Amino acid sequence: FRFKDSLAEDLQGADLVISHAGAGSCLETLEKGKPLIVVINDKLMNNHQLELAKQLHRDGYVLYCNCSTLVETLQSMDLAALKPFPPGQPEKFASFLDKVFELQ
Repeated sequence: FRFKDSLAEDLQGADLVISHAGAGSCLETLEKGKPLIVVINDKLMNNHQLELAKQLHRDGYVLYCNCSTLVETLQSMDLAALKPFPPGQPEKFASFLDKVFELQ
C-alpha cells in the first residue's frame, strides 16, 4: 500500500502479514494477533529496523528476513512456533509518569 488511513480492516482479514520493520506496523499487527514476517530495509537510517526485528524475533513474536531471503523464509516458516504478543499495559506507564511527576 502506498498510503491508507488505517490497515485495521486489512489486518483483521489477514492470515499472514508481511511488513517492513516499522515499530507502528509491527506492533499494530502483533496486537491483532496476526503472524508477522518482517522484511528489513537495510538501507534505511543505519539499519535501525534490524534492531527491532531481531528483538521481536528473539522474543519469539516474528520471523524476519530481507528482500533476498523472503522466498526462502516463506518456504521454511513455521508460524506455529511464534508466540502470541502480550497485550499492552498502559496503566503501568501512566503509573510511572504519575510517580515521575509526583502526581500520586
